Amino acid sequence: MERSLFEIKDLLVAAGEHQILKGLSLSVGKGEVHAIMGPNGSGKSTLANTLLGNPDYQITSGSILFHGEDITDWSTDIRAKAGIFLAFQYPQEIAGVSVIQFLRQAVSARKAADISAIEIRFSMMEWMQKLGMDPSFAQRYLNEGFSGGEKKRNEILQMALLEPELAILDETDSGLDIDALRVVARGVNEVRKENPDLGVVLITHYQRILDELSPDFVHIMINGRIVASGGMELSEKLESEGYEGWRE
Repeated sequence: MERSLFEIKDLLVAAGEHQILKGLSLSVGKGEVHAIMGPNGSGKSTLANTLLGNPDYQITSGSILFHGEDITDWSTDIRAKAGIFLAFQYPQEIAGVSVIQFLRQAVSARKAADISAIEIRFSMMEWMQKLGMDPSFAQRYLNEGFSGGEKKRNEILQMALLEPELAILDETDSGLDIDALRVVARGVNEVRKENPDLGVVLITHYQRILDELSPDFVHIMINGRIVASGGMELSEKLESEGYEGWRE
């Protein structure tokens, strides 16, 4: 039996004195898309940050496995180089560093090779066309003065070029109008088309991006735990009934 690409086993996570994740488990196979939905304060962004090794969050129990190997104690940079990608809910600005400079360094680190400026520019131009981004975007400073839609498309551009094995999308749809959301969703689908083994964990509040990405599994997260799992019918039930039926 083929082991999962990525597993979370009975994860307990705290921030300071506050316990946020309370025994969360999840298994993601190659090529699968898992959507995690939950109200504010349920621990969704804590989960995303924990999976990329943010030191502000302390794992007090449980484990994280990637290709069957325990990566619970791996640092953020080692996880990223191994092929785990996080698209941030609020991408940070980096003044003085252009998009193309940032991506050249990131892709070189991911592939453990010195990627030339010409090579990275060629790849960027191809993907920026798919994502509806102006070519001049490559020379702008990272996220400085970007609209919400530009920031999110830039995250998808990074994902496309880094070619991860697992992508964690932390509320990538947050703050987007319907047109920008569709552009971002098409970008995710294009990346998956190029890399069909890519596993995706999509964290979201909203049904609308699920309609665009058609996840294989939908999970409801309440108070630091996954309390229900199913298919798209679960998100449809959530859309009509809200979270009250799953609250303790």
